[in-house]
Amino acid sequence: MTRIARIGTAQGPRHAVEQPDGSLRLIEGDLFGGWRVTEERAPAGSALLSPIVPPTIYCIGLNYRKHAEETGAAIPQYPVLFIKASAALHHPDQPILIPTHAPSHKVDYECELAVVIGRRAKNVRAADALDYVLGYTCANDVSARDWQMEWGGGQFCRGKSFDTFCPLGPVLVTADAIPNPNALDIRTVLNGKTVQAANTSDMIFDVPTLIEFLSADCTLEPGCVILTGTPSGVGAARKPPLWMRPGDEVRIEIDGIGSLHNTVAAS
Repeated sequence: MTRIARIGTAQGPRHAVEQPDGSLRLIEGDLFGGWRVTEERAPAGSALLSPIVPPTIYCIGLNYRKHAEETGAAIPQYPVLFIKASAALHHPDQPILIPTHAPSHKVDYECELAVVIGRRAKNVRAADALDYVLGYTCANDVSARDWQMEWGGGQFCRGKSFDTFCPLGPVLVTADAIPNPNALDIRTVLNGKTVQAANTSDMIFDVPTLIEFLSADCTLEPGCVILTGTPSGVGAARKPPLWMRPGDEVRIEIDGIGSLHNTVAAS
């Protein structure tokens, strides 16, 4: 099991491996090729960054049965795909910004398991799909529901792609530590209260199936991230709805990976 962080240093972002005592040792080499852990410790107080900078962020909607039920949607026949802009990528412990220039008053949380592709994948069979996974991390698929459902022209991308709307972290846990990604407890905690609690076994399309579907005649490059959907308990489905506000604190927790923490602020 390897827990890989990405940190800010005076020389720029670096990857580092978490040690048993919680310290970090810097990595030399290519995360998607040959790399090794050095004896060099990360500088004290280094800022924690998203563990990966993905070339593409693929997202799957309506992929938990209980979430589909709470929204009144039919169980999809095929995975529901949309894409987040790369500029939405965000870091642990940094504020999620509520849009004010394109104002939204319906910003929602979504805990998700994020899959990181480790090598080029095309036309991959589900039976072989996990061999293409570098590792897993926590994600918050932050969503402006008004822009997603009312003003997005029928597309999800606008409401999902505002700056800071894709926090990832806190670390990347390598695939060898998670032999079955569809057996993980997952939660959202908003201001100290658990608002989503489920297990990834409730996915309609499991991780191997998603990789098979997405790689069909489409090349998944190393570093691509797949957000695998959110469970029930989203703010939009509550009565009354529960929206994130400036001053809130939100955590995405996945057993075996860790806790992704962000505050909320106005942009």
